[in-house]
Amino acid sequence: SRRGPSPVQAVLLAAMACTASDVVTILQKERVDFSSLEIDAEAERAPEPPRVFTKIRMHYRVAGKGLRESAVKRAIDLSSEKYCTVEVMLRRGGVEFVNTYEILP
Repeated sequence: SRRGPSPVQAVLLAAMACTASDVVTILQKERVDFSSLEIDAEAERAPEPPRVFTKIRMHYRVAGKGLRESAVKRAIDLSSEKYCTVEVMLRRGGVEFVNTYEILP
């Protein structure tokens, strides 16, 4: 029986952890009061070997009272395009990222 994530799953988990850390840090530096951040991710892979990622969808759920949508979007965009080393490496390798978010009370 297999234990733990496969190496490919670990790459996706690394991208999720990287962006989560960035978004939390950016929101905190901007003094945005939020209570939680959750991220779901799905990846599409090439049909033939090597079965590399071709597209990754990340959906962020940020909870907190009085959250400004602009602050949440900015934090996600900065992470995705500039600070998340894992995501930037994957982008440079041709992976398309689609980020969506929702703000919860």
